[in-house]
Amino acid sequence: MPNMRLDKNPMPTQDPVLRSRNFDEVALGYTEEMALDEAARCLNCKHRPCVAGCPVQIDIPAFIQKITEKDYEGAYQVISRASSLPAVCGRVCPQETQCEAKCVRGIKGEPVAIGRLERFVADWHNTHATVQTIRPPQNGHKVAVIGSGPAGLACAGDLAKMGYAVTVFEALHLAGGVLVYGIPEFRLPKAIVQQEVDNLIALGVEIETNAVIGRILTIDELKTEYGFEAVFIGTGAGLPRFMNIPGENLKGVYSANEFLTRSNLMKAYRADASTPIQHAKNVAVVGGGNVAMDAARTAKRLGAENVYIVYRRGMAELPARREEIEHAEEEGIIFKTLTNPIEILPTDVTDPRDPKYGWMRAIRCVEMELGEPDASGRRSPIVKENSEFELPMDCVIMALGTSPNPLIKATTPELETKRRGEIVADANGQTSMEGVFAGGDAVTGVATVILAMGAGKTAAAAIDEYIRNKA
Repeated sequence: MPNMRLDKNPMPTQDPVLRSRNFDEVALGYTEEMALDEAARCLNCKHRPCVAGCPVQIDIPAFIQKITEKDYEGAYQVISRASSLPAVCGRVCPQETQCEAKCVRGIKGEPVAIGRLERFVADWHNTHATVQTIRPPQNGHKVAVIGSGPAGLACAGDLAKMGYAVTVFEALHLAGGVLVYGIPEFRLPKAIVQQEVDNLIALGVEIETNAVIGRILTIDELKTEYGFEAVFIGTGAGLPRFMNIPGENLKGVYSANEFLTRSNLMKAYRADASTPIQHAKNVAVVGGGNVAMDAARTAKRLGAENVYIVYRRGMAELPARREEIEHAEEEGIIFKTLTNPIEILPTDVTDPRDPKYGWMRAIRCVEMELGEPDASGRRSPIVKENSEFELPMDCVIMALGTSPNPLIKATTPELETKRRGEIVADANGQTSMEGVFAGGDAVTGVATVILAMGAGKTAAAAIDEYIRNKA
């Protein structure tokens, strides 16, 4: 009999006071008892609406049914047929707007906690599995993947399962893309990412790090000199945006990309780290998305006394996941909404020999109010008259979104792109260049991990068809 309880099993978490002082994972994961109880809430609907809400089409009822049978490895195998990164997606995928949003149980209560169950299954596999990965027979064809973020890893994994010799070229010294440089350890432990990468390597995927395509090699050279029959571009969107207000060049002003990369990838929070990072007392994070929450919560863990989220709309309009907002509030992050910075103010030190020379001291802001809804229903913020005020700060982190890095385009002029650098690709990922495909944030701009993975999977299928048709 299904468990007809209306609410989900809550996710166990670290105590907010303790976790705001460490970088250990906040969410602790379901116990076996909790997973079994939650799995029993699934009605195993015949029309399976949850699957339609999943960008990679995981057979959700089937893997949950395996959990009820205590066949956790079987559940993992069901998930892994569609997803190359189940332990990652179980942690950072916004299930509440995708698969869980379609769950029938959500009509009269809370939906089944699909994401938490996916994490439980993936973690069980990574802890208990003893079966070694078997490499598929090679089909004699080579494909290059540029970028080892979610889109690139998903594409590489699917192609490797089809027998392709896949080489992934990663610009940084570690594979994982945004999973390692963008998402903090307390949300996504890097050992989890490495384990998922190792699973792909076991399938036969080769990963070349410190390989900046566009500098060491061009896309044309990959195809003509190195014999890759197709190329997938999954380079993400790592070029930060700024407000272009006075004072953004002062010391103490970071892009969220730089701040998080120093902390996440370079481990600047460790006492023995060689990469410096500012340990500020008063920090303002400008923006309201998941990246803003990550930066604010990281600053808190680095010892900041006061951390503000400065956002020009209201709490209801914050684009971040509700779970991330709630965690930030629990950890003492201050939300300064309906507020917009207009200037970053310097110290009054004029002697270049003084350590405080060139640093910021405050942000000048204006209060905002929401106007009438536009055609899309969104209310635009409007500046309140005579509402200027100053907030004393010694650090500002700009979390305003990112654009694709222009390097690929600069060295591949025949590749069609949009105004902000997004690569133009059709529904299958085919670009304007013969045999070159693209997907993820490099095409759509900043989106979610699971949507990038979906694009990588779609492109893998299209690459397979392209190469087979050429043979």
